[in-house]
Amino acid sequence: MIALYVILGILAFIVLAGVGLFNSLVSTRNHCDESWSNVDTELKRRYDLIPNLINTVKGYASHEKELFEQVTSMREKASHNHGSMASQAQDEIQLGQALGQLMVRLEAYPEVKASKNFLELQEELANTENRIQAALRFFNGNIRENNNRVQQFPSNILAGMFNFPLREFFELDIPEAREAPQVQF
Repeated sequence: MIALYVILGILAFIVLAGVGLFNSLVSTRNHCDESWSNVDTELKRRYDLIPNLINTVKGYASHEKELFEQVTSMREKASHNHGSMASQAQDEIQLGQALGQLMVRLEAYPEVKASKNFLELQEELANTENRIQAALRFFNGNIRENNNRVQQFPSNILAGMFNFPLREFFELDIPEAREAPQVQF
């Protein structure tokens, strides 16, 4: 009889441990999804600010038309990319570089820098970029936690049984994105 209780106790422990591991995998997956949703919200905020910024400065710097069109085109491409994380990261990096070039070029126009609307938009865009970076750091932290749980024993057994995949980090894959933009007048 004692042996039966011991066996039942061991089985109960294994079942409870398995349930706990499974729940932690689900929780981590949901944290990853939530943190990506936060990143997506901040990116949408950026997409909404860009047309306002461009419209504000068009009159001051009309000969920068090519750069305005480039930023607008990259905004459209990035905002409609719902593909892989690597594909989205590449589009976001290119958009960020184009925005950086635009802001550097606009520094040469004193009338733009004096515009209250431009200054407010510039500050809002800078705040948004900071929020995007914070959201991406949080997202990548959740991805790290997910990948640790999916790869570490014993949760890797349940992760394999229930198809919990490794997830991609949002990272810079373009070497040029790690360099400061070069602008020549």
